[in-house]
Amino acid sequence: MPAFSAHLGWLFTELPFPDRFVAAADAGFRACELRFPFGCSAPEIGELLDRSGLRNVLFNMPAGDWEAGERGIAAIPGRESEFREGVHRSIEYARALKTPMLHAMSGKPLPGVTPRRCHETLVENLRYAAREASREGLVVTIEPINQRDAPGYFLATQRQANEIREEVGETNVRMQVDLYHLQIAEGDIASKLREYLPHIAHIQVASVPARHEPDDGEVNYPYLFTLLDQLGYAGWVGCEYRPRGRTEEGLAWAQNWVRVSTPSGS
Repeated sequence: MPAFSAHLGWLFTELPFPDRFVAAADAGFRACELRFPFGCSAPEIGELLDRSGLRNVLFNMPAGDWEAGERGIAAIPGRESEFREGVHRSIEYARALKTPMLHAMSGKPLPGVTPRRCHETLVENLRYAAREASREGLVVTIEPINQRDAPGYFLATQRQANEIREEVGETNVRMQVDLYHLQIAEGDIASKLREYLPHIAHIQVASVPARHEPDDGEVNYPYLFTLLDQLGYAGWVGCEYRPRGRTEEGLAWAQNWVRVSTPSGS
């Protein structure tokens, strides 16, 4: 049975950020994900985790000016120093929060910058991040994002992500797969899971096309959850969706799934 984590940047947003942790735990979640933890101090977030009993399993490294539309800097030439500063800041938070995975967002290159240069920048940045993260036993993830939601995002397909992972050549660089993005960008989800699962550290879910609870739309999630069990997936499945209403009211889909303490690989 998959073990689900609540993405607190998407779920329980009807509540102030500090209240989302206990709300997620009360709803049956045993783990959470954060978009960025840096708006609070690590001790403050640590206290929220301790009070709720949740584990934090993932957060994004600093990703540039989010409000201005930036979605990462790992593949952006000229931002290498900023990226490295973000790596060290993220590792400090991960150490304090006992977070095992850090997501390095590739970003959206500026016009005129060649894909090859962005590719080389991403590979070198990931090597640096992976080597620094390995000192703490951390995994660095990369995630393709569909072009409909994030036009111009550099990392677009699972094949591209896997080729970059192989070129980086560090064992703690793994793929993060959001099945919502995968369905929109490529489809053929089951085959992609079979092909890439040995290199996948984290999976996320949402309905397609509306990105609501994974209980309607064109993706058969019960089938995919069963497939993940059959394939021996041992990681977390992150709930990164936009609730139709209040989060608790939309959790009926999860009654047979959410109340799991830890994934088998933890």
